[in-house]
Amino acid sequence: MAIATTLINYLEDKGVNYDLVEHEHTSTSFATARAAQLPAHQVAKAVVLRDDEGYVVSVLPTNHSLEIDWVNEELNRNLELAQEEEFKALFEDCEPGAVPALGEAYGLQVIWDDDLLYTSDVYIEAGDHEHLIWLDRRSFKKLMLSLPHTVISKDEEVGSWKY
Repeated sequence: MAIATTLINYLEDKGVNYDLVEHEHTSTSFATARAAQLPAHQVAKAVVLRDDEGYVVSVLPTNHSLEIDWVNEELNRNLELAQEEEFKALFEDCEPGAVPALGEAYGLQVIWDDDLLYTSDVYIEAGDHEHLIWLDRRSFKKLMLSLPHTVISKDEEVGSWKY
């Protein structure tokens, strides 16, 4: 499958340079980082949340865990984890479980973690379990800087902190 058509159209419409990185089939973001031989903090995972108002894609480094309370505080919402069976309707051209961090391409609200501001390269799911989209820092910022962002996760190795 390679890259989802929605993502190709979105990236081209935004005039963003990107590349594809192929890796062996994986089912978790940590396994993807290992298979692609990338630092986990450069692989951005998407966690889909929902409430009565709709869905939100939260984007954070793979080596972090999402703090839903921090997201709810920032967005003034009552979000909870969405179920994987809901993803098919949201990401129709993606394989199940291969949720891209570019939720805006799918008309979804996005909030992302500020730690991603400081990495030189960001890799995101391309819509299947064998490819990542590579974005340099400038391209990632071009796509994401206008979207809500703050500290929404904690590093599993360092522990939690809040701004």
